[in-house]
Amino acid sequence: MKMRSWLFVPADSERKFTKAQGIGADVLILDLEDSVAPAQKAAARDALSQRITDAPALRDWAFFVRVNPFDTGLTQDDLRAVVRPGLDGIVLPKAAGGADVARLADMIAPLEQAAGMADGSVRIMVIATETPAALFALGSYAPAHPRLVALTWGAEDLAAEIGATSNRDDAGGFTAPYRMVRDLCLFAAAHAGVAAIETLHADFRDTDGFHATGRAARRDGFVGRLAIHPGQVAAIHADFTPTDTEIALARRIVQAFADQPDLGTIGIDGKMYDIPHLKQARRTLASLP
Repeated sequence: MKMRSWLFVPADSERKFTKAQGIGADVLILDLEDSVAPAQKAAARDALSQRITDAPALRDWAFFVRVNPFDTGLTQDDLRAVVRPGLDGIVLPKAAGGADVARLADMIAPLEQAAGMADGSVRIMVIATETPAALFALGSYAPAHPRLVALTWGAEDLAAEIGATSNRDDAGGFTAPYRMVRDLCLFAAAHAGVAAIETLHADFRDTDGFHATGRAARRDGFVGRLAIHPGQVAAIHADFTPTDTEIALARRIVQAFADQPDLGTIGIDGKMYDIPHLKQARRTLASLP
């Protein structure tokens, strides 16, 4: 499953969903949470159920749904509507730790079975940093539940929870508390052995800022990014695709170690490379589309 671009689409908009299918995103997240008004959630749920059923079997994107969080009392109804053939995964917002993944998995399993789906076919992606308590449970995602494929982080709900007047500095970057949260999510994903997905960039007109933060995310170890506008998808793919120079070097590193398997350190063009570099080179090549 490709996980570079995760595009949010309001679950109550047929027009936006139709457009999104042709954008080229790796994952479409049909959203039943924040982008749907409370009075429209039941109707959005019903419409989404049919869209999943009607989704083409052969497609180049994965179908995920962001359900409402546990404390709303709507999660079970959401799952009943969307766990059916055609669904690839669930995005869980406001998760409090690994126990919430297990709880969600237990809710999915009987619905999956009743729908005639293979056990474990519905995967889970978690938004892991939306409450202060969640930060203290980031280590609990390891060992990862078999359904868990990715962790991402969010700053908007967290800022509201702690009473911050803003989560951005005068230059438009995240302030120190939220940079820390980002880094903790990255390490939590690595600890669990799942994909780390960078958060969204709300100002979709800020092309320079979007690319700068996207390149920084890939540099630091994130493998993909959330998007809130179709125009961000191509930029994400550009930011998270290795350059020709990186690919060429990665191939040379892998080949050099394959040619001399008894060595732990190898010199290439006057620079020494060891096993961590080999691991990174393999990761670079594995990320190619």
